[in-house]
Amino acid sequence: MTKYIENVNTYLSQMKIKQIYVSRKAEIDAKKLSRILTGAQDVTGVDMEKIAMALGKNMEFFLQEPFTVPKKQDYMTGRIEFYAGDPTEKQEEFAGKLIRLMENVDEIMSAKQRFLNLSGE
Repeated sequence: MTKYIENVNTYLSQMKIKQIYVSRKAEIDAKKLSRILTGAQDVTGVDMEKIAMALGKNMEFFLQEPFTVPKKQDYMTGRIEFYAGDPTEKQEEFAGKLIRLMENVDEIMSAKQRFLNLSGE
């Protein structure tokens, strides 16, 4: 197994990222990605680049020695991303409503906290 694959596996494990997410994001067949990550199949330069890009990194990030995974708390909170396939128009409309709902909940919670701060509680 190459150092690149060892580092990718370490990153996936510590960041708790599922292979299926990487497979879909990188547009690599899930079975092929599994074989690559277990060392059963050699990784190509193209695959290395796709995997790195899917994880929001460049290929060199996974080639560094020694390899250290950033702590989760070093990342901004509040961002959620997932792959749900190609949504229909109705699904996109529903997702937009959910986003507006979450923004409103955030506004309400922020207002409540400001009120409590002003009241001295």
